[in-house]
Amino acid sequence: MKVKNKIILAMDLTQQEAAMQVLTDITGEIDTIKIGYPLVLSQGLQSITTIKENFKYKVIADFKVADIPETNRKIADLTFSAGADAVIVHGFVGQDSVQACQQSAKEYGKDIFLLTEMSHPGAEQFIQDVSLDIALMGVNLGINNFVAPSTRLDRLEKIRKIVGDDSFIISPGVGEQGGNPAQTLKYADALIIGRSIYTAKYPQQALQSIIDSIKF
Repeated sequence: MKVKNKIILAMDLTQQEAAMQVLTDITGEIDTIKIGYPLVLSQGLQSITTIKENFKYKVIADFKVADIPETNRKIADLTFSAGADAVIVHGFVGQDSVQACQQSAKEYGKDIFLLTEMSHPGAEQFIQDVSLDIALMGVNLGINNFVAPSTRLDRLEKIRKIVGDDSFIISPGVGEQGGNPAQTLKYADALIIGRSIYTAKYPQQALQSIIDSIKF
C-alpha cells in the first residue's frame, strides 16, 4: 500500500459531520486514513462506507482484531464489506486467528496489517515481550504490512530488521505521544498521526507543517 506524503491520518473523532469536515479540509494532501473504534462505535460501520462514497481516501480500519478465528473472520468480512481497504489485526492471539483475517482479505481483494507492538507506555508491560516473535510469525505467514511504534525507535528498528526492507511498516505515536517524524521514517514507511491534525484549528495547515518537516 502506497501512502501519499508518508502520512496516515488517524481519524478518531466521534461525529461523522466533524470527521467529514476535517477530511474535506485536508483533501489532496494525503490519500490514506485510519478509522478506529471511536467513529465506528459512535456512527456505525456505515461511517466507513460514507467516507468511501464521498472521498478517494484509502481506509485502514484500526480494529486491532483479537479474537478466535471464527469471530475474527466475521469481523474482517463485515469490515471489508463496509468498504475498508485494510484492517489492523493483533498478532498475540496466534497464527490461526491471524490467518482467518488473511483469508477474508484474500477473498475480498483487501489487505491486513499485523500489529506487532503498540506505542503507549503500557505496551512495555506485556506485549513488548512477544512483539518480535509476532513480527517473525507475520513474515512466516507471508504478511507484508506491519504496525510498529514510533515512540520506541529501538524496537521499531528491531522489527524492521525482522520483517525486511520489502515489508511496509506504518508507525503510530508521532505528535501527541512524542514520536519524532523524521527519525521514525528511518525505519517506517508511513506515520500515523491523529490529534495533532484533527484537533488543530486549521487541520490543513497542521498537516502541511508536518509534511514540510519530513521532507528530506
